[in-house]
Amino acid sequence: MTQILPGAGVLLIADPFLKDPNFKRTVVFLCEHQEEGSFGFVLNRVYEYTLDQLMASAEGISLPVFYGGPVQMDTIHFLHQYPEQIPGGFEVTDGIFWGGDFETAISLLKSGEIESNGIRFFIGYSGWSEGQLQDELKEKSWITSKGRRKLIFHDNMNAIWKDALLDLGGEYEQLINYPTDPQLN
Repeated sequence: MTQILPGAGVLLIADPFLKDPNFKRTVVFLCEHQEEGSFGFVLNRVYEYTLDQLMASAEGISLPVFYGGPVQMDTIHFLHQYPEQIPGGFEVTDGIFWGGDFETAISLLKSGEIESNGIRFFIGYSGWSEGQLQDELKEKSWITSKGRRKLIFHDNMNAIWKDALLDLGGEYEQLINYPTDPQLN
């Protein structure tokens, strides 16, 4: 199967043998990819604190916060499916929006006007400098596929990596059974 070129809306699925502890068996949703670098969020790693534990303004919203990546761990970002209700977001791909008015998002969650399964919060992000992601793709550290809402807003964070590979079908389906260390086989 031909790899999809990196770009906004593309998923980076970690190769089963990728050793980097920040990205081992992860799926990263790319929000931006330009010559000078790339930016995205790890979809399947939950951070140790919930949103209300990290932000006073989110009191009463005990939603999980995902570990977006190792860069700028003092920032909170979000992806959502509510462009009409949350102004200022950027459409990454097919009805998936990055950012927007944070206080409006919090207010809508508190009032129940938007559902929590259509929004994801991330602490930090994943970033690559110029040429870095291309090098990692050449090394076969990542498998690429098109980002889909069912994976980005998956109801089972622990199944995202496997489901992303299963969606690709064929030879990729076998990868879900590979050990993390081939020498243990």
